[in-house]
Amino acid sequence: MLSSAVVAQETQILRVGMSGGYFPFTFVKKDVLQGFEVDVMNAVAVEAGLDIEFKTMSFSGLVGALDSGRIDTIANQITITPEREAKFAFTEPYVYDGAQVVVRKGNDEIAGIDDLRGRIVAVNLGSNFEQLLRELAFADEVEIKTYESNIAQDTALGRVDAFVMDRVSSAQLIQESPLPLMLAGKPFSEIRNALPFRNDEAGIAQRDRINAALITLRKNGTLAEISEKWFGTDITSPE
Repeated sequence: MLSSAVVAQETQILRVGMSGGYFPFTFVKKDVLQGFEVDVMNAVAVEAGLDIEFKTMSFSGLVGALDSGRIDTIANQITITPEREAKFAFTEPYVYDGAQVVVRKGNDEIAGIDDLRGRIVAVNLGSNFEQLLRELAFADEVEIKTYESNIAQDTALGRVDAFVMDRVSSAQLIQESPLPLMLAGKPFSEIRNALPFRNDEAGIAQRDRINAALITLRKNGTLAEISEKWFGTDITSPE
């Protein structure tokens, strides 16, 4: 009996999971799924000669859907970590970023990561930022709160002292949102985001096919063009 992943591959359909609630990477506007991730995956599908099927669900359910074979990969800024690399087959990174502290505008007490001692800091549930904070030398002095959403709103309202998110999303959020927020210092950790596939024969074959498409799209400038459209800069290159 063929696995769901093999069936999907034979029918030339790539099932891509995403939250649909992570602006500007993946979000719904006027009932249309759009964003950086959507544009990248549509370009990948064309380059690889695949049809694409987007499946939206809560961020916390994406890994379980990949494990169970309900989707083939996740396009939701999945950060490469040693733990994830041991479990999944990743493509090459297609986004290079850094962890960023964000505070309420006018907060001159927090100028970066070193000022989070004794503070309440919010992170998105399931993101890599909680682990980054727990690896700090003074982690026991930081109170971490995990959220499904509203970390920016609670920071602006003073319910938490700061939140940590990737710098690209933080800058975009500050630019688009009416909330009084600002970046605090420079990014404190390099982040490489890629597409995870199941680490079995079918998953690795899919990974290799998608990876080849990503490499071509980087070389011909398509990834950079998509990035410029959404961010005004190229976040797809390590340089």
